[in-house]
Amino acid sequence: MKKLFAKATLITGTLMMVSCDSDDPVELSTTEQQEAALVAVATAVGENVSTDATAAGIDVNDSNFDWTLTKGSSRTQQVLDTIKYTANISEDVTWSAGVVHQLDGRITVLDGATLTIEAGTIVTGNKDLEGVNASVLMVARGGKLMAVGTAADPIIMTTTADDGSLTADNKGLWGGLVLLGNAPISEETVPAQIEGVPADDTNGLYGGSNASDNSGTIQYVSIRHGGAVINAAAGDEINGFTLGGVGSGTTIDHIEIYANSDDGIEFFGGNVDVNYLVVTQVGDDAIDIDQSYSGEVSNYLVTVDENSDEGLEVDGREGDLLGGTADDFRLTNGTIQAASGASITCDFKSKARGIVSNLNANGGQIKLAASFDTGTLESEEDAAQNVIDGNLVFTTVNATFAIYTDDFDQ
Repeated sequence: MKKLFAKATLITGTLMMVSCDSDDPVELSTTEQQEAALVAVATAVGENVSTDATAAGIDVNDSNFDWTLTKGSSRTQQVLDTIKYTANISEDVTWSAGVVHQLDGRITVLDGATLTIEAGTIVTGNKDLEGVNASVLMVARGGKLMAVGTAADPIIMTTTADDGSLTADNKGLWGGLVLLGNAPISEETVPAQIEGVPADDTNGLYGGSNASDNSGTIQYVSIRHGGAVINAAAGDEINGFTLGGVGSGTTIDHIEIYANSDDGIEFFGGNVDVNYLVVTQVGDDAIDIDQSYSGEVSNYLVTVDENSDEGLEVDGREGDLLGGTADDFRLTNGTIQAASGASITCDFKSKARGIVSNLNANGGQIKLAASFDTGTLESEEDAAQNVIDGNLVFTTVNATFAIYTDDFDQ
């Protein structure tokens, strides 16, 4: 189905159906009626959004990014002894920086256990394991990850193939990091099963009613070359960093996701804040928000290339929000830049609601989904209507805006 687009900032006279010679009503075709309905929404949206070239976003040379692979550090895999893991973690354990810690499969920190990873530690995923057997580090509900690196000694999570020569084209060489909690999500059933983890692994369940749930502390962590394909037919891949129902008691800052084949970071509900985030040249969306995520992502830097999809993809609720009614995200102080002349787009859809402030998308396009009752052509709740109603707010944004709908065949 082709999406019918209308620029919110440019409404042309050709879409205004009027009669100049008669007082009789004009008979409009179905297509003309649909176009008129879409233009009416675009006009209303245009009264609430505008391009602001003064949006500074986050400084791409901010010193908080100097530790990352893509903005300064040249750290590569060191020649160290290797410890291999094939079993889940059921009791407290520490992984030290003196060896490489290799994941041979999906390794889960179970309920009640804490995995501590020291600053400077290298964690690798076995490049030879694929599909449902791909290497993943997962923290189940009730488990904790204490991965506290520093700017001088970040924690690196990468593939066993990483000898220092890999580039942004080397994607999908292991799984990624999955963090699950008991915070509210909006889904048809709660708890839900996180994507990329087979349904028969109940450690993949996430979501609950504890908004202040604590899944640990993750700081100065670089996640590279992940996104293994779990089920090619279903398009099921692992995100670089997946957060499902992660609560506000969790601390996450100074995170880098580089060259992941799927999304860089994806939030499935929860309300954890993430500060100082770098997502570079991933194969799908850089930052993806779903299921009423209500935390704040602040000070983020995204680089898209010709293989990337959206710089931002934001969905709203999918069902009732368990544990509360507040479901507004915040995206604060962000810059989206393009490599190799790639286009910059962001997609807000499916009842997205929240606040986007100080975003420098370098003049790229923000797409706002509109929904209509196909009988009456009345606008229904979606991103565009939420802009009109004041539930989706854009403040100081350097981007153009466009409205689209999937409701009309064209």
